[in-house]
Amino acid sequence: MIGVFLDSEANGLNSHIHRLLEIAFKIVDLSNGSVKEEYHAVIAQTIEAWEKSDRESLKINGFTWNEVEKGKSSRQVSQEIIDCFTRNGIRRKKAVFICQNPSFDRAYFSQLIDPDTQELLSWPYHWLDLASMFWALAMEKAKKGMGPLPWQTGFSKDLIANFYKLPQEAKPHRAMNGVDHLLLCYEAVVGFPKKNKINSET
Repeated sequence: MIGVFLDSEANGLNSHIHRLLEIAFKIVDLSNGSVKEEYHAVIAQTIEAWEKSDRESLKINGFTWNEVEKGKSSRQVSQEIIDCFTRNGIRRKKAVFICQNPSFDRAYFSQLIDPDTQELLSWPYHWLDLASMFWALAMEKAKKGMGPLPWQTGFSKDLIANFYKLPQEAKPHRAMNGVDHLLLCYEAVVGFPKKNKINSET
């Protein structure tokens, strides 16, 4: 099974008004954690779209007009992603998307590649989130008296990292920083079965 660890940055939280500024992902073999391919792009915007930016969002991701003006066209990024997914066999039942906030990432991803095209290409419709994985495992441990309830520790990505004594995500919040931190947290929470087996045998 393949995991597409994906993160994105936008100029606001409303995908009906705001636009995708940046996307990054790593295609990972979920059995051993090996990275098959990675991708990153900044997407060019019109000045009209940029002027609708939410200033608080831009404070978090640090994007400037200078950067997005020089980005790739959405058409080019869309085709590059389609080519990359085709090369790596990203298809339903063979791959899943893994994000910190899939409701956000999926909405903005669909600005690049519409849901009908995704369906035509048989791309995965499972967008899994790290917080739910952590929640389920924490609840199981709490029921056995082996740890706190998830709402006692919190379950944002940085709080999950804190629980496992991992560093917080690098700032500013850029997409590849998010992907790298997501992978770090995923390995701590879920792990890669064959990688863990190899490590235990050495």
